[in-house]
Amino acid sequence: MAKVLMKGNEAIGEAAIRAGCKNYFAYPITPQSEVAEYLVKRMPEVGGVFLQGESEVAVGYMIFGAAGCGERVMTTSSSPGISLMSEAISYIAAAQVPAVFVNIMRGGPGLGGILPSQADYFQATKGGGHGDYRLLVLAPEGVQEAVEMTMKAFSLAEKYRGPVMILGDGLIGQMMEPVEFPDDLKTEPSNKDDWATSGMDKRKSKKRNLVKSLFLDPKELNDNNLALKAKYEQMKKEEVLYEGYNTDTDYKVLIVSYGTMSRVCKTSIDIMKNEGIEIGLLRPRTLFPFPEQAVFNAATKESCKSVISIEMSMGQMVEDVERCVKGRREVDFYGECGGDIPTPEKIIQVIKALL
Repeated sequence: MAKVLMKGNEAIGEAAIRAGCKNYFAYPITPQSEVAEYLVKRMPEVGGVFLQGESEVAVGYMIFGAAGCGERVMTTSSSPGISLMSEAISYIAAAQVPAVFVNIMRGGPGLGGILPSQADYFQATKGGGHGDYRLLVLAPEGVQEAVEMTMKAFSLAEKYRGPVMILGDGLIGQMMEPVEFPDDLKTEPSNKDDWATSGMDKRKSKKRNLVKSLFLDPKELNDNNLALKAKYEQMKKEEVLYEGYNTDTDYKVLIVSYGTMSRVCKTSIDIMKNEGIEIGLLRPRTLFPFPEQAVFNAATKESCKSVISIEMSMGQMVEDVERCVKGRREVDFYGECGGDIPTPEKIIQVIKALL
């Protein structure tokens, strides 16, 4: 298929449709509003449903309802909107139903600003809502990867019967890049007759399916949490994704960075390589499960003397990097979070100071 020039937000919407999503509920908030603007036109063309909720709180429970019926369903929002959905996300995780959430991050805390940010790392990876649950979190570095991850997210949500999040930033949502929509990422919905509230007549079954997150019996609640924990351990074994860049060299410094920020770091690495300075990059493509062993292996390579986490935040991912390095190397941090993306020249200056 030929590539098409598309804005990131619109490409995410098209990717969802091509993955078989026919249900999209949302509330407008910049810098991701173009997803809704695109899907309000496209969903009726494919026999789908678009509904704008009266608030992000309402949208969260619309998602819960559709997910409980076994339908492929997605919403997109940005930082404060995801905060308002966090209660529903916790319910969805506890009830073990699949749903896809996209967060095109803006600056914070508070209303912050609409420019790019990576300040929702804690919210996405440590559980933004209440209780013992996790999200499987995919972090694209550009529009093409956002398309691929969006399409993959639906099958992952169904595989683990839980919420999956795409964590991008404002730049990924707003920039335009050539993209293609791979046929090999189209998947059929998994068998949901055992759990979905899709109707006994439709399932030709006499068994009632009940979707719930309320477990008043202590043993039943504990068993549900153990079942969730087993899923998260399975994710750690089967779903870790990462990219190594220039890691086949004798690099002196290892950068750990993700999303848009990692692209800037790659440019910096290329410039320094031409100057005879070898720097490596480890880019997590899944933020949960985090590529713990890959970070440890890259950080403890004999030539590597230092590790630095570079983020568009005040140092949220650096805590995971430090945990993975286990004190074997010094871990530094550099970040900005006002909306300005650090330039390659600024990154070079920071790395040379480490050297």
